[in-house]
Amino acid sequence: MAGAAVYAGIRVYQQKSRSAVTKRLHGEAHLPKSPSILTQLKENTQQISQQVVDTLAGRERQQYAAAMDSAADAAPVSAEEQQANLYAGVAFASLGASIAGHVLYPPLALLSIPGLIYTAYPFVKTGYDDLRVKRKVTATTLDLISIPTVTLMGNFMAASLAVSLLSLSQAVLKRTEDRSMQSMLDILGEQPATIWVLVDDAEVEIPFADLKAGDILVITAGQMVLADGVIVSGAASIDQRMLTGESQPAEKSAGDEVFAASLLLAGRLLVEVKRAGKATIAAKIADILVKTADYKQTFALRSQVLSDRWSLPTLAAAGAALPFAGVGGSMAVLLSSLGYNLRIIGPLSMLNFLRLAACGGILVKEARALDVLPTIDTVVFDKTGTLTLEQPEVWQIHTYADWTADEILCYAAAAESRQSHPIARAIMAAAHARALIIPPIADARYEVGYGLKVTLDGKTISIGSERFMGMEGVPLPSTLDNLQNTAHVRGHSLVFVSIDGIVAGAIELVPAVRPEARQTIAALAARGLTLYIISGDQEQPTRHLAEMLGIQHYFANVLPEHKATLLRQLQQDGRCVCFVGDGINDAIALKQADLSVSLRGASTIATDTAQIILMDASLDQFAELFNLADAYNGNMRTNYLISMVPGMVVIGGVFMLHFGVISSIMLYNLGLVIGVVNAMSPLLRLRQQSVSPASGTENRPREDRAELSVTEESIKERP
Repeated sequence: MAGAAVYAGIRVYQQKSRSAVTKRLHGEAHLPKSPSILTQLKENTQQISQQVVDTLAGRERQQYAAAMDSAADAAPVSAEEQQANLYAGVAFASLGASIAGHVLYPPLALLSIPGLIYTAYPFVKTGYDDLRVKRKVTATTLDLISIPTVTLMGNFMAASLAVSLLSLSQAVLKRTEDRSMQSMLDILGEQPATIWVLVDDAEVEIPFADLKAGDILVITAGQMVLADGVIVSGAASIDQRMLTGESQPAEKSAGDEVFAASLLLAGRLLVEVKRAGKATIAAKIADILVKTADYKQTFALRSQVLSDRWSLPTLAAAGAALPFAGVGGSMAVLLSSLGYNLRIIGPLSMLNFLRLAACGGILVKEARALDVLPTIDTVVFDKTGTLTLEQPEVWQIHTYADWTADEILCYAAAAESRQSHPIARAIMAAAHARALIIPPIADARYEVGYGLKVTLDGKTISIGSERFMGMEGVPLPSTLDNLQNTAHVRGHSLVFVSIDGIVAGAIELVPAVRPEARQTIAALAARGLTLYIISGDQEQPTRHLAEMLGIQHYFANVLPEHKATLLRQLQQDGRCVCFVGDGINDAIALKQADLSVSLRGASTIATDTAQIILMDASLDQFAELFNLADAYNGNMRTNYLISMVPGMVVIGGVFMLHFGVISSIMLYNLGLVIGVVNAMSPLLRLRQQSVSPASGTENRPREDRAELSVTEESIKERP
């Protein structure tokens, strides 16, 4: 593994050098000013360090991160990450010089001193600040004493090894921090330079920046709604999925509200602007995300906490050894470094579990999430788009007059056969389940988004919403009119079918529960986790879904801005909360949660905000995520023992067997080697993966996985 990482780094350097030579041969070298040798060295070190970390983390995770965090990848690398990479590169160069001096020619070890001083300085300075400013003893306080001591003793290789691994662990953490903030700040995407507004009955083009409340915005099909407002004229079908997570387009007409970040699918609207720019709901969500306390950034690594915990006892033991074993014995105790190795082997374990997760189709964007996972005791699921699928399913076919359910379904399927939206797919799936023969249609006319009108066998077939039937002048019988209200309360939707101007029946659609949801919920419940559903729907459909899945707790009628408040209340009750969501309206809750999970294919801001993304766009791997946490927890417990036992042996040996500094360093290095081996052990599980991500299902489109097998039982006629 280490050899592969180093080889990758060398390849980067070779490619950069080859590129520079090629430019000179083609006469391009004189165009840009040649960078200094120091600048070129720093750039090479940056790329080599990044490549080493990415190689250790695995090809799969690197590909997933590139696919999901394109905005983050395009952003410049932070100054902190650049500095961490530079320290890591210089530290390993110093280690190479010290090894050469130890193995080949002793004076060569002196070449490691400048690099050792340079890379050890930040650790020594932090230790000094902790002791003098913060008035506390930490692991870096031991760095303040041990690194200079070992260096002055002439053991350059031991000092270089410790500093190199510490520097690598810092580079790992910086490289695996989530940097995808761009889409939060620019939630509406690339904004146009100009827009069209209505002024004195004439359409006028103005700069987008000049749009203000009171303007009449002109929006046509295919355009993004760029302000919150009220429709004053027109009718349209609007995709609000980015904002609400709801896959079914909303039908809007005069008097209805529209919101920024939604997309006009069909129709034309005149909208009176109520809120523009930073005042829109979407922009406010982005602003709240930036200002919300970020648990991901403030959470301390478990390995750091444990190593800090033993620093003061180690220092006290060293002081106690001074009158009994002299300066040499005291230094031996100090260099025993109880728990100190956790700072090195902990991040290595984390890095390998990130790779293991990626091989299982799970992208852990924020490395610290692995430390949070074992502490989770409550999981809250957003309902729409997370527990339910984009495509609904036919729940019941209501007939009227002398028409049969098969006839109604056949006519509806014929009308929708050329459409690709979720409702059309649900109707077609139900028709195929009944083995109906779908006749071809003569012509079709699409009305804004409310419905379709087609000609079939000399009959005029209209299929669509209640509003569409009203537009067509088709009266609804009282039985079906009342059914509309009942379906709304249940969280269902109705598609009416009329034949030659007379209603023949209605198809009742219900949100389709993800096929893997029941198994996932059962696995989580078996672990003793407390489960919640949070939904903006009414109580009855939310309760029905909770009972169907075996979830005891739910929140219904929740406004988007209140989701984070409910999570905060759970946290104040002492719960450690994981939230699973997929919409812009989930973003604040995702950030509020102790652990946040989203699915590939969700809104960009949800996947940017979430710490963990399930790359197969389903909940199949969610329970496995907690199994991974168990394995990580076990590995870290072993790391803890490995970091403690050598130190205890040294301390006992100092007081009873007169161990000295050399014995202490030898045992420390032995423990370090064993710890590194244990940290790398998760990679052995990779060989047990029967299907690699490259040939698996994680790259299939979400729509392919959303196809449900609709049976006769699921669409049977109910009394």
